[in-house]
Amino acid sequence: MISFDSPSWADALDCAVTLCDTQGMVCYQNRRSVEVNGDVRGRSLLPCHNDRSREIIRRLLDDGGRNVYTIQKKGIRKLIYQTVWYDEGRIGGLVEFSMELPDEMPHYVRS
Repeated sequence: MISFDSPSWADALDCAVTLCDTQGMVCYQNRRSVEVNGDVRGRSLLPCHNDRSREIIRRLLDDGGRNVYTIQKKGIRKLIYQTVWYDEGRIGGLVEFSMELPDEMPHYVRS
């Protein structure tokens, strides 16, 4: 069984990390996630989202996979990376990484 105690490495990240279980209940937030979203541990993340987003969350929790996109909020561009996490080989829930993006960012093509 996975422990949701606060890992020091996650609190040291300069991005928000939010983790929920298969029912959408927030199990873990790192320090940055609490600063950005408020402390929502123990609450469902579903009411915070619109119908389209709830459908995506449900699909991810049912089938696995990831959802990746960018947003701009209050003039700050962010990369949102949502993916399932596994517990003993089964989907355990969803984790979201929210990272601020610089205005100019290099892109490299590597082979």
